[in-house]
Amino acid sequence: MVKIPMQSKKTSHYSNDFIREMPKSDLHLHLDGSLRIPTLIELAKEQKIQLPSFTEAGLRELVFKETYANLGEYLHGFQYTCAVLRNQEAIEKVSYELAIDNQNEGVNYIEARFAPQLLIDPAKGLTMESVIEACNRGFLKAKNEYNSKAEVISGAKPEFDYGIITCAMRKFASNFSPYYANFFNMMEYSRETEVIKEAALQLVKASVKIRNEKGIPIVGVDLAGQEEGYPANHFKEAYDFAHKNFMNKTVHAGEAYGAESIFQAITDLHADRIGHGYYLFDPDKISDPSIVNRVKYISDLSSFVADKRVVIEVCITSNLQTNPDIKLAKNHNFKKMLESRMALTICTDNRLVSNTTVSNEYRVIFDNFDVPLKQLKDIVAYGFKKSFHPGSYVDKRNYAKKCMQYFDRVAQKHGVL
Repeated sequence: MVKIPMQSKKTSHYSNDFIREMPKSDLHLHLDGSLRIPTLIELAKEQKIQLPSFTEAGLRELVFKETYANLGEYLHGFQYTCAVLRNQEAIEKVSYELAIDNQNEGVNYIEARFAPQLLIDPAKGLTMESVIEACNRGFLKAKNEYNSKAEVISGAKPEFDYGIITCAMRKFASNFSPYYANFFNMMEYSRETEVIKEAALQLVKASVKIRNEKGIPIVGVDLAGQEEGYPANHFKEAYDFAHKNFMNKTVHAGEAYGAESIFQAITDLHADRIGHGYYLFDPDKISDPSIVNRVKYISDLSSFVADKRVVIEVCITSNLQTNPDIKLAKNHNFKKMLESRMALTICTDNRLVSNTTVSNEYRVIFDNFDVPLKQLKDIVAYGFKKSFHPGSYVDKRNYAKKCMQYFDRVAQKHGVL
């Protein structure tokens, strides 16, 4: 697992065994950033795709590192993962393995997200539907296998479940994928911003249609990619469509830009959750000249986020890697999030690129922050209660209750409760 450089070591009574066994969720999990390296190598060889190295050690040294210089270097590896995923069998295999990897560390519920438009390739017969269907087949297979185990059937352990979140991109170029190349060609007389906004709208419309007609658990939409220069309010039309069609909404915001990005995500895009939200508390990252009193703006916004229970999808290792200036895990704004009594859930972002797991993310938190049992239970519970669970509200509440009852049993077993 990733080693956080120079992290402060606090005394924690939460053992690694307890962390692994307690029920967990991962609501911010990128499919194309969470492949197994041996699978990436295998798929690249099968499809004759060139990698910088065809050994795990080589790829760890050259691409998927423990630390990165900046966000650009962090994102470098996605060109290889997306390349091998332009294949239905590959998508299904990677989805299946991702579910298994989570099950093996006690993660009961995941919401895997990806941008289907990055994987669509008409020349290979890859459409929006076929890409999403392949993803769903992999997850469904893993779910059915897990839920057929005796301890799950008996109720000794909670079931495994999942949802799929489709991502629109804030920015893309014609060389990002065959789909985007065709999209630019079709809209050759439009400005770049118009092309990007229309692609987002098409993504959301397709997600709603496929969910409604095929019953695939597309539980939400996301907006990912470069924040600076591509503000959330540019995508209001796409998110309005999602909102009016009972589609849940999350937005990458405050990962590499200031608090006003989070404000736009909530007010313009109706965001139910915020991905990362790291820079919510940083007045120096605010660039809107109309915001005169930055400290008050942050205080008002953070209080609003907490009061409305807009969940922050916290990805500590990823934030340390994409924002090296943070330096130490103990410097992460997670402390301020805790102090502000925000609704938080612990996530990996990218298991491969960040070389992490949900269990590792909890270990980093416990080693660097004081998290009493009551707050820990709240964090774990938010991962289930504020999920975009594909069932009804009653189904979700019952599932969350079952998971939290299991948490209490595990806590008692390990002497935590």
